[in-house]
Amino acid sequence: MRTTTLGTDGPAVGVVGLGCMGMSHAYDPAARDDDASVAVIRQALDLGVTLIDTADVYGPFVNEELVGRALAGGHRERAVLATKVGLQLPETGLGAGASGLLRNGRPEHVRAAIDASLRRLDTDRVDLYQLHRVDPEVPIEETWGALAEAVAAGKALRIGLSEVGVDEIKRAQAVHPVASVQSELSLWTRDALAEVLPYCESQGIAFLPFSPLGRGFLAGRFANAADLPADDWRSTLPRFQADALAANQALVDTVRTVADRHGATPAQVALAWVLAQGRYVVPIPGTKTPKYLADNAGAAALTLTTADLADLDALPAPTGDRY
Repeated sequence: MRTTTLGTDGPAVGVVGLGCMGMSHAYDPAARDDDASVAVIRQALDLGVTLIDTADVYGPFVNEELVGRALAGGHRERAVLATKVGLQLPETGLGAGASGLLRNGRPEHVRAAIDASLRRLDTDRVDLYQLHRVDPEVPIEETWGALAEAVAAGKALRIGLSEVGVDEIKRAQAVHPVASVQSELSLWTRDALAEVLPYCESQGIAFLPFSPLGRGFLAGRFANAADLPADDWRSTLPRFQADALAANQALVDTVRTVADRHGATPAQVALAWVLAQGRYVVPIPGTKTPKYLADNAGAAALTLTTADLADLDALPAPTGDRY
């Protein structure tokens, strides 16, 4: 796989990464298979998919344990390992926000969380430690300072942000360099293209799109609500309601038309469009299936034409909000 760097000064990574959340959290819970997921993570490394992304809240905690297991036995040095802090499930008893998750950016929480993550991941450091969401009750400078302490202690090599605006990036930069920003970006979620991604490009900050396949929708996997697995979190989202799914099929039809021109899959086209948005853009599609992993990795070899990009850029906004 061709590579880029994690921003101007970061390590080399494959241009397509791997998001591990769905292996043990939120998506198709009945299909969870830790042994198969371990094999997929190792297959990813073999394919050059080296950025492996997890978070303490996934599970909670069990996804980090899964990733740690997959990277044991000499595989850790093959990966650029990223995890996140700053979100907690309401079962902690601390109260949940509108998303059903509590934001916790208190410095003492960050200090304890990095040590716990390292234990679960069975490693002495992570390559990228990210603030999952900014806590509105804690000044970002205080939270970011605690993440910077992890760098000073050698527990994290770089630190990044997630789902932030330019002002928040600038405030964090005043305390410690920002290595990456992780936010949703896909053919049906383009908000970051207006300000955040251009700013990251200007600063040499890596941009890590999550859900670059529209949670599987842009790959053509969900024509109607019945196609979603039982108890899958996506069934609660506005864009996956029956009327919205039907309206949004027009987006997939265009993606499939472009794919047919290249003998590619819709997933590869959707990822190639994301990759075309910037030098330091590294999407992290999630999968727990060897077939889809290989499909996603193949997007790195697909170059879209000017006409392809024009067709995709002209797609209308989707029906339904993100959440």
